[in-house]
Amino acid sequence: RVQMVESGGGSVQAGGSLRLSCTTNRPTESSFYCMGWFRQAPGKEREAVATLGGDTRTGYTDSYTDSVKGRFTISKDAMKNILYLQMDRLKPEDTAMYYCAAAPFWAPDCFTRQYLFWGQGTQVTISS
Repeated sequence: RVQMVESGGGSVQAGGSLRLSCTTNRPTESSFYCMGWFRQAPGKEREAVATLGGDTRTGYTDSYTDSVKGRFTISKDAMKNILYLQMDRLKPEDTAMYYCAAAPFWAPDCFTRQYLFWGQGTQVTISS
């Protein structure tokens, strides 16, 4: 079964940085067309934060929710089967549980599609 394990969360002050990692037990290049990071704050719905879609043949496309553009960067290391989310200039409103997710098949928009595999989440807390 597909396993996805997040790490790297923690508590930092506003303006700081964190890098989240999501390790999978499947080769990311051949197993997943879309991978992404999502977050859910208390009392709010889960939202897509950043997604990365494509393959070596078609190229890759990253997408971000407006509130993190210019501050967060999604990337992956195909050799290590790890998805990353570099988060800079963090704000208190970034506080949430962050989840990584993956989907195996092609979709026209990785940001809005349904995801099949999910991790358990890692908590990010930003203090002002």
